[in-house]
Amino acid sequence: MNRWKSCSLGIAVAVAVILAALWGPEWIAARRDEKLLNSITTEAVEGAEGYRYRMSSNQKLYLLGRCLSSQTLPESELRFLTRVDNETGSYGEMTGTYAFVENRQQPGEGQIQEEAVYEACNREIQILKEQGILPGEVKEVSEDSYEAVICSAIDVLEPRNNLSVWKLSLSTDVRNADKSNRFLDIYLDADTGKIYEFYVRTGQQWEDIDTDAMIDRYAEYLELTGLEKYEDPNPLLETTPYFAKYTFPGEEGSTTVTIGYYEGIRELFLKVGR
Repeated sequence: MNRWKSCSLGIAVAVAVILAALWGPEWIAARRDEKLLNSITTEAVEGAEGYRYRMSSNQKLYLLGRCLSSQTLPESELRFLTRVDNETGSYGEMTGTYAFVENRQQPGEGQIQEEAVYEACNREIQILKEQGILPGEVKEVSEDSYEAVICSAIDVLEPRNNLSVWKLSLSTDVRNADKSNRFLDIYLDADTGKIYEFYVRTGQQWEDIDTDAMIDRYAEYLELTGLEKYEDPNPLLETTPYFAKYTFPGEEGSTTVTIGYYEGIRELFLKVGR
C-alpha cells in the first residue's frame, strides 16, 4: 500500500513538473505583460535627451542653406534669377548629399498644420516688422492668394539632420495680381514658425536699407551666433549690384546669408546659402 502511495505521489509530482515546464513560462510572461501594458514607465538612458534629435539654430540654417542650394523643386522667377550655381565653387565644395523635397505626408505632431500656417506666418511677419527687418507696409499672406507646401530639408548621409519647412508662394492662379508690398516666396520653420528666407516687393530704396542693422536683428530673431561679414564677395556671381553678404559658423562649415535688392522692381530679398 505504501509503495502504491509512493508511486502515485511520484507520478503526480512528475505531471506537475511537466505542466509547469509547459505552461509556467507562458503564465509568467502574461502576468508580466499585464503589469507593463497600459502603464507609463520611465527609464534613464545614458547620453540621450528626449526622443528627437535637436539641432541648434546655426545647424538648422546650415542644413537649410545646403539643401536650398541643391533643391529640385520648381523655382519662382526671382529664385531662379538669384540662385547661384554650385558649379562656380564660390562657397566651397559640397561635403555631403543634401535634398530639399516636397513632403507628401502631413506635418508631424507638434508642427504647424496647413490650416494654421497662414496665421502663424502673419504672426512672424508682424514680428519682423516690429524689429525693422521688414517695412511696415508689407501685406500679410492669405489662403486665397498663396500656396503652401510642406517640404523637408534632409542631410541624406545623416538623416537625423532634417528640418521641416513650409514654403509659401504667391499663387500663379491669381492673374494680374498687384505685387506691390507683397511677398513672392517665404520659407518658415514648421516647428517654430520662424521665417528663414523671403522675397518681397516694397516701396523702399536700396540706400534706405541698413543691411548691417537688418542682419543683426535677423540673427537675434533666429537666435544665431557668430555673425561675420562675408569677405570679398564676388559681384559677378550676383544678378544685382545691390547686395550685402554675411556668414554664420556651423559645425560642418559656414552659412552665407545675402540681403539683396532689385532696383527696377523694388524687390527686397533675404536668401540663405546661395
